[in-house]
Amino acid sequence: QVQLVESGGGLVQAGGSLRLSCAASGRTFSRYAMGWFRQAPGKEREFVAVIRWPGGNIEYANSVAGRFAITGDNAKNTVYLQILNQNPGEPAVYYCAARSDQYYSTSPSGYDYWGQGTQVTVSS
Repeated sequence: QVQLVESGGGLVQAGGSLRLSCAASGRTFSRYAMGWFRQAPGKEREFVAVIRWPGGNIEYANSVAGRFAITGDNAKNTVYLQILNQNPGEPAVYYCAARSDQYYSTSPSGYDYWGQGTQVTVSS
């Protein structure tokens, strides 16, 4: 099994930045994808970004492209999400997700492992 633990959430001012981290432990894979989803109150969980190994290929949701940046440290089994220019309408719980192959999906059902989530609150 794989355990994912997120950290770094908190309060951010509108227009500010925040960095989330997700550390994976347990079983390891030579090919995998790790990504981020977010879920606002009353809304469905939505795809944010994903990074795939080997290769480090990255995909973003259109809504965050140019404002968020996903990076990964394959040796540490950790991925990061740099949130830049946070919009007031984007408070949400951010979840880390992983799947044990190199493909990626924008659907939550495409991932096998999930973290517990970390809250990001935006102040105006």
